[in-house]
Amino acid sequence: MLETVKERIKQLIAAYETEKMERTRLQSELEQARAENETYRKQIIELERQIDNQKLTEAFMAGGADTAAAKKKIDSLMKEIDRCIKLMEG
Repeated sequence: MLETVKERIKQLIAAYETEKMERTRLQSELEQARAENETYRKQIIELERQIDNQKLTEAFMAGGADTAAAKKKIDSLMKEIDRCIKLMEG
C-alpha cells in the first residue's frame, strides 16, 4: 500500500512537471504572438499613413473636386499639429 502511494506521488510529480513545462512553453508562445501582433499593428498604422499621403498627393495632382478633399485633409492635419504643439507646451 505504501509503495502504491509512493508510485502515485511520483506519477503526480511527473504530471506536474509536464504541465509546468507546457505552461512555460505556452507563455513563451503567447509573448511571441504579442510581439508579432505589435509589429503588425505598427505596420498597419504605417501603411494607413502612407495611404493617406498617397491620397493627398493624388488629390493635388488631379486638381478639381479632389482639391477640396485635399484642403480638408490639410486642415485636419494642421489641427492635429496644433494640438500636438499645445500638448508639448503644456
